[in-house]
Formats: sequence, C-alpha cells, structure tokens
Amino acid sequence: MDLEQSLLLAGTRRHLFAQAGFGIGALALQQLLSEQSQGALESSSPHAASRSEDASNPMALKPPHFNPRAKRVIYLFMAGGPSQFELFSDKPKLREFDGQAPPPSLMEGKRFAFLKGTEKLLGSRRKFQKHGEVGMEFSELLPNMAKIADEACWVRSMATDVFNHGPAKLFMNTGFQAPGRPSFGSWATYGLGSAAKNLPGFVVLQSGPRGPRSGAALWSNGFLPSSFQGVPFRSQGDPILDLNNPQGISKSDQRSMFDFVRALNEERLGATGDPEIQTRINAYEMAYQMQSSSPELMDLSQESQETLDLYGAKIGKASFANNCLLARRLVERGVRFVQLYHTNWDHHGGGENLEGALEQVAAEVDRSTAALLTDLKRRGLLEDTLVIWSGEFGRTPMGEVRGSIGRDHHVDGFTTMLAGGGVKAGYIHGETDELGFGSIRDKVHVHDLNATMLHLLGFDHERLTYRFQGRDFRLTDVHGGVVKALLS
Repeated sequence: MDLEQSLLLAGTRRHLFAQAGFGIGALALQQLLSEQSQGALESSSPHAASRSEDASNPMALKPPHFNPRAKRVIYLFMAGGPSQFELFSDKPKLREFDGQAPPPSLMEGKRFAFLKGTEKLLGSRRKFQKHGEVGMEFSELLPNMAKIADEACWVRSMATDVFNHGPAKLFMNTGFQAPGRPSFGSWATYGLGSAAKNLPGFVVLQSGPRGPRSGAALWSNGFLPSSFQGVPFRSQGDPILDLNNPQGISKSDQRSMFDFVRALNEERLGATGDPEIQTRINAYEMAYQMQSSSPELMDLSQESQETLDLYGAKIGKASFANNCLLARRLVERGVRFVQLYHTNWDHHGGGENLEGALEQVAAEVDRSTAALLTDLKRRGLLEDTLVIWSGEFGRTPMGEVRGSIGRDHHVDGFTTMLAGGGVKAGYIHGETDELGFGSIRDKVHVHDLNATMLHLLGFDHERLTYRFQGRDFRLTDVHGGVVKALLS
C-alpha cells in the first residue's frame, strides 16, 4: 500500500469514527434531554406539564395554584441599601445617645461589612413626622411618599442574611447569595406566562450613575429555560440596541431571513430536542414583533402633560421618573413583571454621605414612586398590581467615618413598602428596638417576603418548583412562610 492509499484509508477511518461518535453523541443527548424533560414533568410543580403542551410558546398563560390577588408585579429596587434611620424610622433614643458606644448586649452576634468595632451611635439629623391615618413616619426627604402612607403596607422589620451588596442583591432577588438561581421575575413568568403579545414577559429598567452590583445575575433565568430571563430595556431611544433593521434591509427581506433561520432551527430542534433552540426561535420572533411595538411603547409624548408632571418625567431623558412611567405602560400592555433598579443608595460617608448625596437620590425617587401608585390606582390597575419598594438591606445605628459621616450595611430591621395586589393598605408591620439594632416584633425574613409575594400571585411557594440536577428547587429554598398579616 503506497503513502497516498494509507492517508486515504486513515482519513476514511477518522471520518467514520467522527460520524459514528456524532451519531452516538446525538442519541445520548436526545436521551438525556428526554430524561430531563420527564424529570421536570414529574416535579411537584404542575406548570411543567402545562408548559409542555405548548413548547413553542413558553409565555402562554398558565393557571396558578389558586386564585391570585395580583396579576402583575412592579418591583422598585433601591440598589445600595436605603437608610431607614434617615427615611422611615425615627429613633429619639438613638439621638439621645448620639456619640456614645453601643451597648455590648446589642452588638453581640452582629455582623457588619466595614465597621471596626470602635464606631459610636449616630442619631439622625432629619426631621420626622407621622403621616396618614396609619401614622407612618417619614422624614423630610420623602414628602411625596408621605402622601401615600395610607395606600401602602410598611414592613419595618425586614431581615436578610447577607451584608455585602452583590450577594445581598442576589439573595433578595433569587433567594440565594451566589449567581445561578432564577430571579423572582423568572419564577413569576415561568409560573404564569405573560399576556404581552409583542413584548417580553419580564422587563428590567435601570437608572442612576451605574448599574447594580451583580448585574445581569439579578434578572437571570438561572436553570429555568432562557425564555424566562429578564430583558433589560433602555429608557430612551431604542429600548434594545440593534433592534431596528440596518439601512437597505426591507421588512420583507428581514421576514425572509427570519423564516429561513427558523426553518434551520426547527430542523435542528427536531434532531436534538434541545429546548434552548426553541428559545432561540422565540427570541427571533419576539425581536421581529418588537420592531413595531417598542416605538409606540417608548413614545411618552402620548401621555398628557398632567401625567408627565405627576411623575416628573421628561421626554427623551433617562431617569427613574421616566422608568416608573414606562413601567405603568408596560403592565398596561400585559407585561407580567417589571423591575426597576435605581442606584446609588450606598452611603458610607465621604463622597456618598447622609447629607447631599442622600438628599439627591431620595429626590430622584420620591415623586415618581408616589406618582406610580397614584396613577395605577386612578386607572384601576393598583388593585391587581403588586408594587414593591425595597433595597437589599438597611444601615447601621452606628456612624461610619470616611471623611464625612455615613452608615454601614445592616441586615437586621430595614423597611420595605408593599402596595396593591392584595396587600393590606394603611398598615405598619413590625418594629425594631429603640436604637434600631434589630426586630423586636413581627420579623419578616427575605424568604418570608418572597413566599408572601408568590402567594399574592396565586402560588404555594413550596409547590412552585423546578427539577434541576436531581432535586426540586424553589425561590424560597427550604425556608419561608406567608406573612398573612400583610394580606388584605
């Protein structure tokens, strides 16, 4: 056998084994996907079964476990940890003992991110007043939110487990402090689908000087199918970059291209059964539909001047106010879950302190938060729209000096607002001690809050699960209970 024949034979053998390997691999992959799919169907959630009936549309409407009070969610996330001592929680005793060392009994077992143990108690310099029939305390920094005191439920005994920003944001949003778990919005759309025909079911809007720590992991789908991940929108211009056609590409040309790519993807889907290929098909189709829906969505000139003034929104300007107005427009169009992130509430002292920096960020959200609740109510949407206002944790009773005075991260006893969607209005839940070190009555843990919000959406949080790597996962992990006192 000469050299040419030897090389040909070797090449043919390699080709044979490569093809055989691919065929065996494809069969193995198909079997694995089939087993995973079966596992999902056998999980304790009834929704995997209903979803399998319409795999081509993962956002098809699905029934919850029981009749929901809330049909949609707007989550206003104050990234950085707003200071409850400067906004919601007047502590006369803290002012009385300002500058003194904290009692050792109250410091025992506490964990802080940056404090060295020598810091002194810090009383708030802000003026407080009780508002509404509920008598909720607000500082001078939130004059507009004070006007909606009776429209909301104020949880003043929130607690979390994690005291660093990135992990704490993940914990608040996914129930776990490391990346990889599905976010609340992903669980909501996985369980309920979405009524939006030409918009994503889960939309994320951002404002402030930078994005929130942990970034896209906060609105990730985790191990759920990719269709359920949050889709970040910009609040000015095109909501998604590169959504429109390049110059010279007509709508019919694009439609032909999409149809061709869809045919290729469907052929591959039939060969492998990979659910992510179906996600890709859906993403192309959603992008095509959004080319016509997104310009209308972003056109705030359709709103009356009275509405723009109510929110403090400015056409063409990126802001939290504009995002609040966009959130209302999104839920009107059937979007299931809208999450707004606004930075920066991290006031340790120095450049970001409890004076000018806090005043600025509070002013950026105060008017538009109150406007959102007012606008939803007058349009008949607040009754079945759950609105949440919260950070990932609060701030310490002790001061922190970094050139100027601030406060460190505090996981025990911060404030969260809930409104609409079956929540008890005009109600204060929980209380912290006289110095604000921790809850002394009706403590609400993050897992309890998430269990309660899922309950309002019609879910038993222990049954809304997804089987992954041999176990059933849920938003509340193995913890949490519904706080029935928060329900109307």
